[in-house]
Amino acid sequence: MNALKGKKAVYYTLGCKLNFAETSTIAQQMKAEGVETAKSGDIADICIVNTCSVTEVADSKGRQAISRLRRKHPGAMMVVTGCYAQLKPEQVAALEGVDLVVGAEQKGEIVRLIKEFRNDKITELQNNEAKTIRSFFPSCACGERTRFFLKVQDGCDYYCTYCTIPFARGRSRNGSIASLVKQAEEAAQQGGKEIVLTGVNIGDFGKTTGESFIDLLHALDQVEGIERYRISSIEPNLLTEEIICFCAESRAFMPHFHIPLQSGSDEVLRHMHRRYDTKFFAEKIEEVRRHIPDAFIGVDVIVGMRGETDEIFAKSHAFMETLPVSQFHVFSYSERPSTKALEIPGIVTPAKKHERSQQILSLSEKKLHTYYNIYKGQTRPVLLEHSRKAGVFHGFTDNYIRVEVSGQLHDFTIEQLDNTIVPIRLGEWNEKGDALMGCLVNG
Repeated sequence: MNALKGKKAVYYTLGCKLNFAETSTIAQQMKAEGVETAKSGDIADICIVNTCSVTEVADSKGRQAISRLRRKHPGAMMVVTGCYAQLKPEQVAALEGVDLVVGAEQKGEIVRLIKEFRNDKITELQNNEAKTIRSFFPSCACGERTRFFLKVQDGCDYYCTYCTIPFARGRSRNGSIASLVKQAEEAAQQGGKEIVLTGVNIGDFGKTTGESFIDLLHALDQVEGIERYRISSIEPNLLTEEIICFCAESRAFMPHFHIPLQSGSDEVLRHMHRRYDTKFFAEKIEEVRRHIPDAFIGVDVIVGMRGETDEIFAKSHAFMETLPVSQFHVFSYSERPSTKALEIPGIVTPAKKHERSQQILSLSEKKLHTYYNIYKGQTRPVLLEHSRKAGVFHGFTDNYIRVEVSGQLHDFTIEQLDNTIVPIRLGEWNEKGDALMGCLVNG
């Protein structure tokens, strides 16, 4: 007898695209057991929270989500997984309402653990290092989105001084190219047009199979039905010229890169144990621009790292101003237990971190507007998906410009346009200032 059949579940995800992909896969597995996704107003039988622990703020958001779901779904079984659950299982297990804590390495076992759960609060963690290295939880799902997220790699061997992800996710490992191609083919059969490649350190692909990331890209590019791929994030030292040139000539890989910088100061980069310096990073950006002039380049930055003085930050900011990138994603440094960064002198106050974040965000807005404005009046292919507002579509161009289309559908119905790639002429900024208005080019 299937004890889960007919039950309802809600899913809540915090953190990275990898987490969202894994949650979608868990939801698919639950559905296969007869579990329905709870609709608005339903009281769920099971709540699954997939947590992040990249900062203390992320931990706090996880606790808040658990509390909200407990109040909204009284009596539901509360299952918590993800990095917060892996790093601080006792703390998570002690939270009111939590029934089952499943570490990041055991996400693939969630359905079994829920089925075997009785009434005692339990924690399921795997501390066997050998199994941690071998374990890879495959995931290719879209959830309620149009784009599919394909997990190609997990874990990290880099151990940057500020980061706990290697402790939460384990060593670098991956699925085989053959298995990933099969998942992409299945996504195409389900009507998927675009796939985002996700992982913790995807450029490190191949550690467990003896394959390479560039070979994976070549294989995926041959999958019929998938018209677009995006590389979610790749370390600058792993973004080779061969990969860049392949993307420039590829059938389906889009002119879009997300490359973490973390700091524009060589001194801070050394403190972080990053594997490049600012000269290398600047040359890598120029290399992308040389081969793919219209590429969207997003860059991660951490402000307020220990040892980041006012003078160092000023130099870092000045360096970032010189970079021909499209957008900065800004994070404030957060003290994480057991990390080497705690040994670095020179704590930056929360007020300073906020001030510096605002400065980089302001610079990012200027970069983004400059980039978008270049393409006003051009016609670019856009993958459309309908929004909650009737008659309004959103989507992204090949080079990741966000577009809004409304009130102009010619003779097409919403169903005909949803999840299709169509030519859109780009216009002015929308009212919210977060997208360019687009006009469907007829014929």
